[in-house]
Amino acid sequence: MSKIGDIEVAAAWDMDALNWTAEVRAGHDRIHELFTSPRFIEFLPDLAGLSVIDLGCGEGRYTRSFARRGAHMTGIDVSPRMLEQARAEETRQPLGIRYQLDSSTELHSCSDHSFDAAVSSMALMDTPDFPAVARAAFRVIRPGGGFYFSVLHPCFMRRDSGWATDAEGRVVGRSVSNYWDDSPYTETWGFENAPPFTIFYFPYRLEDYVNGLCAAGFRIERVQEPRPSDAVMAALPEDSFLAKIHRHTAFVLFVAARKS
Repeated sequence: MSKIGDIEVAAAWDMDALNWTAEVRAGHDRIHELFTSPRFIEFLPDLAGLSVIDLGCGEGRYTRSFARRGAHMTGIDVSPRMLEQARAEETRQPLGIRYQLDSSTELHSCSDHSFDAAVSSMALMDTPDFPAVARAAFRVIRPGGGFYFSVLHPCFMRRDSGWATDAEGRVVGRSVSNYWDDSPYTETWGFENAPPFTIFYFPYRLEDYVNGLCAAGFRIERVQEPRPSDAVMAALPEDSFLAKIHRHTAFVLFVAARKS
């Protein structure tokens, strides 16, 4: 898709590693805490007792969550400094997680048919070459194993997309542009008053995820476009980001695929 690859992605996350780790472990990623994480956990099958690889594990928050539910976890990431944070937490509170420096597009450190399942949580839209990720996951998963991932919704969370408003400034929908532009780009953003992060995005389209999985040999079993629940909405202001998502559009896409 582009000349931007793992080296550039790893360098960006290395720079953000300490800031990102401090912020997410302090619970400042409210969308994750209230919405994406609990809904993705609900979407997944029971992974207890299975050998599972987490693609793009970062500092390990999702990896630890799966391990606490009984999965035997291996975390993979391209950022050495993010893995340092993950390993330090594993030392502080052991869960039996193994962390490896590797690319999700290659998985050189993993042998064929060595995992029962693969998961990836809000990482693959930040990873170059999704079709290569699908091929690598297919190789390391045992026959009959599943591949489960969550990503920003490719149809609505696009570069320069935003909220459409009426003449009185009220949000009435989502404005989407650049759907056909597949050029990688960076965005700088942060949580509340924290120092900002600079993150690479690779603007895959819906067909890229579907066709990448099918070409690798997976059978797509189900997809989900989760909506924030009424209970979550009751605890948030009317003008919050999740309230706008609840009323107007999808924010994330969940996919479950099977290696035949």
